[in-house]
Amino acid sequence: MKFIDEYRDPSLAKGLLDRIVKLSKQINETVTIMEVCGSHTYAIGRFGVRKMMPENIRLVSGPGCPVCVTSIHDVDVALHLAAQKNVIFATFGDMLRVPGTHGNSLQKIRAAGADIRVVASAADCITLAEANKNREVIFMGIGFETTTPTIAATIMACCKKGIPNFSVFSAPKLIPPAVKALIEDPSLNIDGFLCPGHVSTIIGANAYEIIVQAGRAAVITGFEPVDILEGIFMILTQIVEDKKTVAIQYSRGVKPEGNPRAREVMMSVFYPGPSEWRGLGIIPESGLAIKETYQAFDALKKFTVPETHSVEIKGCCCGNILRGVITPNECPLFRRTCTPLNPVGPCMVSSEGTCAAYYKYH
Repeated sequence: MKFIDEYRDPSLAKGLLDRIVKLSKQINETVTIMEVCGSHTYAIGRFGVRKMMPENIRLVSGPGCPVCVTSIHDVDVALHLAAQKNVIFATFGDMLRVPGTHGNSLQKIRAAGADIRVVASAADCITLAEANKNREVIFMGIGFETTTPTIAATIMACCKKGIPNFSVFSAPKLIPPAVKALIEDPSLNIDGFLCPGHVSTIIGANAYEIIVQAGRAAVITGFEPVDILEGIFMILTQIVEDKKTVAIQYSRGVKPEGNPRAREVMMSVFYPGPSEWRGLGIIPESGLAIKETYQAFDALKKFTVPETHSVEIKGCCCGNILRGVITPNECPLFRRTCTPLNPVGPCMVSSEGTCAAYYKYH
């Protein structure tokens, strides 16, 4: 508890805020800083960081929520797979209420009789598969580099144990290609990135060199108020001094090289390919498909998925919110039609979603 309190120390936070204000006065234009992590989005809202900022420091949220960036097409595919006979469909809890093209969700088809289980990790599916040998257990593999090594390890374990009735609907995503897409988007003007702490424990600092090469500031940041304020201060320092680098504020959790062993496990099962992101479209090399060696555990090889004409939900602005183009307050559905009890889009469903954070804390 003492360790956490250190990063919530009001005097430290006040000192950092004073330094941020002082630096902001040396900048004659608006600085836009984007966090690309759902946990950062939640923390910034919870601790009121956005409200503390000087007028010319603008904090925007990016595509850091894995549930939110899952395309509506992938949601439709998941709904199809979950509805198949003799299938147990396993997923993380946040995915249950994300609506598909026709307003259906995993929660709704579960109420209608589909066997859908909420699991804490992919490894839980090993027990499920062993206990239900006459049924196929399909895991919806979403997430970023933090969770993907555990999905890969589960596939490897099932292969080693000879468990034939387990497969993965592979829909994880890689952060660096999405950051590259944000930098190259002519409609955006992002000056600095608060890079995700958890993802960075796996991929390290070098993965963000694309940010520096584009002349933007980058800081890998932790999740407590002092972490975030220090990360913002470090970004502003890079901008004022015109010395861009990938700095590590979250040094207690992130090493420059990341976790090579976790990356090795991940890439022994998966290979990069194009992936569709909600709001960003199809980004090359930003998704992970299952290698041929492990295709026996690929749900899309085991089941035939019909051609699906997926259509975004009318009026939902999640796509633009995930790109930092607008804030939730600018969406006409926010707090009116779209609420946590009646979510229209995934940004209101997930606890890491920008709309959910704004609804709770703004």
